[in-house]
Amino acid sequence: MCGRFSQIASPEVIAQQFNITNPPLFTPRYNIAPSQPIAAIRIDSDTATRTLVMLRWGLIPSWAKDPKIGFQCINAKAETATEKPSFRSAFKKRRCLVIATGFYEWQVQGRSKQPMWIGLQSTRPFAFAGLWEHWTPPEGEPLETCTIITTEPNDLMAPIHNRMPVILAPTSYDQWLDPTFQHVEPLKALLRPYPSEELTAYPVSTLVNNPRHDAPQCLDPITA
Repeated sequence: MCGRFSQIASPEVIAQQFNITNPPLFTPRYNIAPSQPIAAIRIDSDTATRTLVMLRWGLIPSWAKDPKIGFQCINAKAETATEKPSFRSAFKKRRCLVIATGFYEWQVQGRSKQPMWIGLQSTRPFAFAGLWEHWTPPEGEPLETCTIITTEPNDLMAPIHNRMPVILAPTSYDQWLDPTFQHVEPLKALLRPYPSEELTAYPVSTLVNNPRHDAPQCLDPITA
């Protein structure tokens, strides 16, 4: 699964790398947790261009009666997202890019779990494959929420965890974001493990175990 990640790239870098204009201002995030707002890119229905929005992490299907279902929908499995009632509608026409500079996973080591940080060797931001939904409660303001798609681990991730988030190749962005493209098999073909040789991983402090710790120290490598 993917339950924590970081996003410390500046709006200017994101705008340039992901070809968007006028990105909203946001501060670096070192330990993003479910139910918090996260930066995502989707296609604006009015202009047909990429736009960056803030979505709450934890997808609430449009038909849900209770928003607490979002806590169970922070991730969607690539193998079953097209079949699960919570995700299949969003998979067809509400796909997004979730912006990140790295993610955390906990490796079992004896009787303890060691948090690990994983990111690109290039240190550049990248995009998780995401799905988003619009949910209107009986009372109150509508919510826009999202989930991150996961897949089988690559060789780097396999000793750490049995799942990893789908990191999309930049060449896949246009097809993934296009709400008019609804052919399932070509879309599912994009949801594969990212090449191990382009990633790096190292152990970090257990500070990240607590989502209230959102500081640069969360990213500091530790020695064994």
